[in-house]
Amino acid sequence: MASPDDRLQGTLDLLVLRTLAHEPLHGWAISRRIRERSGDVLQVNQGSLYPALHRLEREGWLTAEWTVAETGRRAKVYRLTPQGRRACEREERGWHAFVAAVSQVLSPA
Repeated sequence: MASPDDRLQGTLDLLVLRTLAHEPLHGWAISRRIRERSGDVLQVNQGSLYPALHRLEREGWLTAEWTVAETGRRAKVYRLTPQGRRACEREERGWHAFVAAVSQVLSPA
C-alpha cells in the first residue's frame, strides 16, 4: 500500500501553491503549514520542498525575496504570481476531477 509520503509526491506542487494562496511564506513555514493543515498526516521534507519551490519559481508561478525572519535569520519568502494563482486554480480543478474519478472506480458498481 502506498504511504502518505508516496501520494504526496504527486500533489506537492498543488499543496505548495494552495498554501501560498493565503500568504507569502518561507520554506520551513510552508512545510509546517501543510503538516498542520493535514492533521500531521502530510510531512514535506526539505529534500522535496526546495526543488519544488525552485521549479515553481522557474515556471513563473512563484517569486522569492530574501527577508529577515522573526527569528532574526535571513529567509527566502515565496509568494504566488498572478500566473501562479491561475495555475493553482487549474491544478485544483484537475485534482478534484482526479479524486472524483478515483472515487467512482472505488465505489461499488
